[in-house]
Amino acid sequence: MTDITTKEQITWCPGCTNFLIKKAVEDALKELIAEGYKHEEFAMVADIGCAGKIYDYINISSINALHGRTLPTMTGIKIGNPKMNVIGFAGDGGTFDEGLDHFIHSCRYNNDMNFIVHNNQVFALTVGQATALTESGYTEKTHPFGVKEQPLNPIVLALESGASFVARANSLDPAAAKEIIKAGIKHKGFSFIEIIQPCITFHDFREDLRKNAYPISPMNKDDAINEAKKWNYSHGKKIPIGIFYQEDRPTFEENYGLK
Repeated sequence: MTDITTKEQITWCPGCTNFLIKKAVEDALKELIAEGYKHEEFAMVADIGCAGKIYDYINISSINALHGRTLPTMTGIKIGNPKMNVIGFAGDGGTFDEGLDHFIHSCRYNNDMNFIVHNNQVFALTVGQATALTESGYTEKTHPFGVKEQPLNPIVLALESGASFVARANSLDPAAAKEIIKAGIKHKGFSFIEIIQPCITFHDFREDLRKNAYPISPMNKDDAINEAKKWNYSHGKKIPIGIFYQEDRPTFEENYGLK
């Protein structure tokens, strides 16, 4: 495995913002390998959905997991071979609908893993149904009168559940996203990176993201929670982008003597 990119045909929609996430991930891995990380010690787990298609396009050891089950599969790899740098990719639906329990416990356990969620606030592969992160008022075939519930806030959830690295990246800024991904992989503990990824076919809020994103720097947990609450996942609001919080504490693997 000498190249990070595979030769598989890419089946995302032309112009999909997932292309920018792919570039950010590839550039991050190339730079980490140049810094001394071993290509063969990276492993990827991908969910089902548009985000999960990245499984075909990144040339590292990989498993395509069941929908919503990315995190337990990642945990199995890490327990089986703790030296692996395990990276997971999933969408907001698979993570916060089918896989919500796994997310909470991974944050709590502080597994030394890197979890990247492509958040377009819809089930894009199945034509735009609402997820747990869809903004109130959004209409589609299963919600013809609009979503009535308030969305979850995954940044607050991750912080309250104990994740030791919590960040949000902007898919429209792959250079900055690359740096956040590198920092998450280098972090010792559970790193959660939400990448805001507008779906250009079913939920295109690119212009809103361009207008409202603003940078942040790491802060203490209370301030991070307050900062995260400034965006409630509705559009037309300011969106904080960057690393919210990072701490050093024993990992799951250290606590159980895994080496």
